[in-house]
Amino acid sequence: MADSDARKEFDNGLALFKAGNILRALGHFEKSMAAQPTPLCASYYAYCMAKERGHVTRGVALCRESLAQEPDNPAHYLNLARIHLLGPDKEAALTVLREGMQHAHDPELAALLEAVGMRKPPVMSFLRRDNPINKFLGILLTKLGMR
Repeated sequence: MADSDARKEFDNGLALFKAGNILRALGHFEKSMAAQPTPLCASYYAYCMAKERGHVTRGVALCRESLAQEPDNPAHYLNLARIHLLGPDKEAALTVLREGMQHAHDPELAALLEAVGMRKPPVMSFLRRDNPINKFLGILLTKLGMR
């Protein structure tokens, strides 16, 4: 497969990825990776593989390799954070997003950071956030639409 074919497969995969068709995008990214692996393609391939096949650990490793090769590309930070969000590791996702914002200010990074990282202040600020009273009041006020 020629370089232009690999690029075409990557472009097709990226279009499908942005349209939300991750499974079909995965096939295109696999073909592109087989022909000519690039850090950007590896990053998207890592996310698709983690999302569709559940290979989160392999996805994180592959995305970190891409990030090491191109530390100023915000797509790598975005994909790595998305992979972390597939599992229970929200803190790692926030760390990656904040690190990405330091390297390259990107609107997608900022939007995901805002969606994931912003928490409302506790209802009773003199109590800890994990206090059952704070939790209950927060849930209750949210359901009533008063918060």
